[in-house]
Amino acid sequence: MALQPAFETDSRVRFDAGEVTGAIGDSITVLPIVVALAVTTPVSLAHALLFFGVFQVVWGLRYGLPISVEPMKALAGLAIAGGLTYGEFLGAGLIAGVVLLAFAATGTLSRVKSWIGTPVIRGIQLAVALILLQTGVDLVLGAPGVAAGGFAVAAVVIAAGYRRASALVVLGVGVAIALWSAGLPSPSLPAFALFPDGAPAFTTGSVEGALAQLAMTVGNAAVATALLFDDLLDAEVSVDDLAGSMGGMCLVSIPLGGIPMCHGSGGLAGKYAFGARTGGANVVLGGLYLLAVLVAGGGLLAAFPMALLGVLLALIAVQLGDAARETDGLLLTVAVGVLGLLVNVGVAFVVGAVAYWSLDQKSDR
Repeated sequence: MALQPAFETDSRVRFDAGEVTGAIGDSITVLPIVVALAVTTPVSLAHALLFFGVFQVVWGLRYGLPISVEPMKALAGLAIAGGLTYGEFLGAGLIAGVVLLAFAATGTLSRVKSWIGTPVIRGIQLAVALILLQTGVDLVLGAPGVAAGGFAVAAVVIAAGYRRASALVVLGVGVAIALWSAGLPSPSLPAFALFPDGAPAFTTGSVEGALAQLAMTVGNAAVATALLFDDLLDAEVSVDDLAGSMGGMCLVSIPLGGIPMCHGSGGLAGKYAFGARTGGANVVLGGLYLLAVLVAGGGLLAAFPMALLGVLLALIAVQLGDAARETDGLLLTVAVGVLGLLVNVGVAFVVGAVAYWSLDQKSDR
């Protein structure tokens, strides 16, 4: 039985210059975070890229739209900064996957958004940005001269009008240096096994991480993405369909060595800005990721300059922090962000959600 498109418009997958350049728009978000994860944690870059490639193609064909496939940023940021162990990172992703599938099955995701509130969602984004920035500064201080060169490269790219691409260009410089030092790895395919790099851990930390991620996922990866599809492409995509596809990605990829993945409005906006209008961009990008799998192993990551990784994290943090400004409750957003940095994001989420609910109840009286 053929899959039917999950939106009320003609499903199209075409290949032209716009779809090819549009593929770049999503990689701007994905590659810097995935490489940072692979450098700082046991995450296998080859396995991660494999599943990003597969699901880019799957959802491009399924939706017929330039849908984004991104890392779950809250979990990735916490893992990179050491706020979650690798096992907790995997466990939190599995918990989030189960919850998202439950949302999809019961059709409750849009109602959950109203309980959390935009100020809390933006506050969690701010907290993750601050945590990444702190980690980036620590790495930069290890080799300030190298970091200065990285910031100079980023400044040139930003001055040329390509601010969102600055992290990707710095990543390219770091990869070039690593290739110069270590050489090009021999092509190889990743081995398949159940949890090849370590077992998931289900702890208080993994539950707190899952809560923080779900706050971002509900707002940015589901509701905002659905609205953006309508605004940019006049396509109606159900938030519950998006929840189901995100939950499925997590539960399929994580046990086989992948990482927690979601959709995202930022990646969709990036693809659209670079010319993508159909799922063809996904097929192109998925194919490029699958080719990259062949050379993602070896000693390349070990040769990546850590100071440039610090620059990369700082740039990612700024991009995440920018989104926090789009709030209708700046004081609560800042409070949640600072609490997340000083305590942890799980506590920040719970405190923020209770505060938002209390303020909302008072305003209704």
